[in-house]
Formats: sequence, C-alpha cells, structure tokens
Amino acid sequence: MDTRTFKIYENIEMKEVRFKNRYGIELAGHLYLPENYEGKKNPAIVVSGPFGAVKEQSSGLYAQEMASKGFVTIAFDNSFCGESGGEVRNVASPEIFTEDFSAAVDYLGTLDYVDRDRIGVIGICGLSGMAVTATGADTRIKAVATVSMYDMSRDISRGHMDYYTEEQRNKIKDYLGQVRWNDAVNGQTSLGSHELSFTEDGEVNTAAPSFPEGMTPDEISKMLHGMDETVGSFFDYYVIRAHHDRAVNFVSSWTATTPVGFFEYPLMTNIKEISPRPVMFIAGENAHSRYYSEDAYKAANEPKQLVIVPEADHAALYDQKKLIPFEQLADFFHKAFA
Repeated sequence: MDTRTFKIYENIEMKEVRFKNRYGIELAGHLYLPENYEGKKNPAIVVSGPFGAVKEQSSGLYAQEMASKGFVTIAFDNSFCGESGGEVRNVASPEIFTEDFSAAVDYLGTLDYVDRDRIGVIGICGLSGMAVTATGADTRIKAVATVSMYDMSRDISRGHMDYYTEEQRNKIKDYLGQVRWNDAVNGQTSLGSHELSFTEDGEVNTAAPSFPEGMTPDEISKMLHGMDETVGSFFDYYVIRAHHDRAVNFVSSWTATTPVGFFEYPLMTNIKEISPRPVMFIAGENAHSRYYSEDAYKAANEPKQLVIVPEADHAALYDQKKLIPFEQLADFFHKAFA
C-alpha cells in the first residue's frame, strides 16, 4: 500500500529500492524518475530529512518535485528508522546518518542513467547538518542545499539558541550516564527525548514524549490552542498534515541515550571544505531555527547562497509548495552541474 503523505504525480515513476551503507546496514529508499530519463546520463539528487521523519513525508515530496524538474532523485529512511535496517530501533547517530547520504550517492552512481559527475544533496531540517558534513568529506557530491536547517549536534548539546548553562550540560551528561547504567542492568533500551529540557526545580526532564492517538478534530484544535507556537507547528505537520506510523516524531520516541552521540561529535566542522562546490541555505523568515542557516552561511566559504522565504515558519517549508522555492533549488543544481 502506498502510504506517501503528499499528492502523487502520475507522470513521475517511483521505485522502491534497497542499498547498504558502509556499515552493512540496509537502507530503504524511494527512487523517483523524471520523464524521458532513459537512454541518457541524468543529474541526480539525494534527499533526506527532517530528523525523525520518513521518506513518505517531506523528503519524498522534495524528491518527487525535483524529479519533475529533470533530476533522478532518491528519498531514503535513515539507519535504524522507518523501513531501513539497523538495531536498536529509533536511535540517531550523527556519524551513521552522515554516512547514509554517501551510501545513497553510492547507489545512484551504480545506475547507468545517472551521471556520476552531477550528483547533489538536499538535507531537510535536522538532516541538514549531516548533508553538509557528508558534502565536506565526499567530493563526489557536487552541490548541497539545506532547508529549515537544524544543527542537531549544537541543538542537542547546547539547547535552542545555546541556552544551556555549563551546569545544565553537566546535569544532562550525568543523566545520560545514569540511563546507560539502567539500560545495561535491565538489558533493554529506554526511550526519551532527544532535546532535553529542565523542570521548574532545575532538574532534567526525563519524561519520554507521548501523544494521544485517535483524537477528534475538536480535541486536536484544543491541544493546538494550548501549545507553544513552535511545538504546534510541528504537531500540525506530523499529526495532521502528514501523519505516518513509521515516523519517530509525534508517533514514538528516540532512545533515551540518543543525545550521547551529539554531545560527542559536532557536525559541520568541515563546512569550509565544501568550497569551491556551491552550497545553498533556505530558511523561513519566521522560523525559530533561522539562526542555524544564517550561522552556517557565515561559516561557509564561497560560492554560497542564503535564501530567506518571506512569511514562512520552520515547518511550512516541509510541505507548503506555494512557499518552497523549488525553481531556485532546480536552478541552483542545474548551474552547479553545468
């Protein structure tokens, strides 16, 4: 059964594919084929994100749209997530998620209708940092674009807008150590939040996020009304506009020790090494995450572009096609591959 959460273009063929990363984990992807792709070498784009989403959501929408503009594209589920392999389930790794992008490049490069010298990457939301990091190390990637960037290593280890104090960072690390002791003793993996907050008395909030199922429209409306605007925008996408049972966000939880890797391994330290290959950062004017794109833009070397989408918040760029600058994206990649 086709469980994609966006309007499907009948003229764009989609194939379910499988390929392995260099750790031997099998990744599940949707390969999108532009019209008249056969008999020639086509440019190609790898797409993934947001963090915790699956290929049937935003990345699939982007992949299909870019295929309609002449690119062979692939949207994939990260290791440990969705239909991809890997144990333990719903664990996030900055290193392995970065590798997944290069594994998708490996796969595209084996197709006789893909031009190996014209392969690019799009990272959405929390997969943006991995897309940039992969591009810095993998020169086969000729251009990279990010949308609604989240630097997950910075966000998880420093907090939104870098608000964690040193004391709070140490409390989180102590908490993560205790979770590891508990998991080792109990022989099972605990679930929890990947973005940790603090209680009113200053302790780490250890509750795993949970969201009720089967709510009526009126109940959903009341819940949204009581939410923080940012959380509400995520809820509106993951629960109302694009719910998918295999997604982590608003369906299940990450493993409680997921933050460990993001404390240990900062992303995008090689961002300057992308040059002279081009990079584009796209962010909403009203996005709470806008500063991630702006800071990454400042850190990158030329050639680089920063596109601020008027009137858009963070999650609007997941699927609101009237706001997403697809023509600019296509033009960016066509020029990069020229």
